[in-house]
Amino acid sequence: MVTTKTIKVLVFSGYGLNCEEEAAYGFTLAGAEAHIVHINDIIDRRVSIDRYSILCLPGGFAYGDDTGAGKAYGNRIRNHLGKDLGEFITSGKLVIGICNGFQILSQLGILPGALTFNDNNRYTDRWVDMKVESDSPWLKGIKTLSSPIAHGEGKFYGDKKTLAKMKKEKSVALRYYKGETAAYQNLSANPNGSMENIAGVTSNKGRVFGLMPHPDRALFSTQLPNWSVKKEIAMREGETFPEYGPGLQIFKNGVSFFRS
Repeated sequence: MVTTKTIKVLVFSGYGLNCEEEAAYGFTLAGAEAHIVHINDIIDRRVSIDRYSILCLPGGFAYGDDTGAGKAYGNRIRNHLGKDLGEFITSGKLVIGICNGFQILSQLGILPGALTFNDNNRYTDRWVDMKVESDSPWLKGIKTLSSPIAHGEGKFYGDKKTLAKMKKEKSVALRYYKGETAAYQNLSANPNGSMENIAGVTSNKGRVFGLMPHPDRALFSTQLPNWSVKKEIAMREGETFPEYGPGLQIFKNGVSFFRS
């Protein structure tokens, strides 16, 4: 009898993170065992991150973004879990930060660059298209990706030195471009003014991954803004309209990393 290794994922929650259910569901669909855990339970040692193969910092508005997106939550991790998180990463495990989670990892200095206010100076909620420029295990087999964004501080910024280092280390994972969904909605490619159209970055040989768009909100094909058109085209061409959306592959890749 062949048994499949159980991959456990810890999804952080608490203090305004509000996308933990969607992120956990993405990992569950991918075949993992996902646990949503309040950060205080980790700090108080009721739950140990050592038990897990993947850590996920989901989207939301931790501490209301009152002191800057991700800053207060990042400080809480730094002050109480900095050593634990560092050891987790260096052990070869995976970390993903989505939207607010990306901002937190950026504030911690685990991912390069910084995230600041959108060029339009307001919260923006829309779909975007991205091209993959990384061999990160999170992005294996993916060339392009469409997902929604929902943020007010998602503009990626890096000074010349940072951008040069990122280029050398191949840290850029995703760049915005005008693909099918942006064209369908007559929207610009870059939704926030990110430098060099950067939508996601990596560190630690691609094992730590942060992105502003939400793959957890693109788990099903019917979540796409143009799904009805795509379904009609599939029917006319005698093809099967896929049940699952483009975002699910990221979660599958994270789980598959430990089963390969």
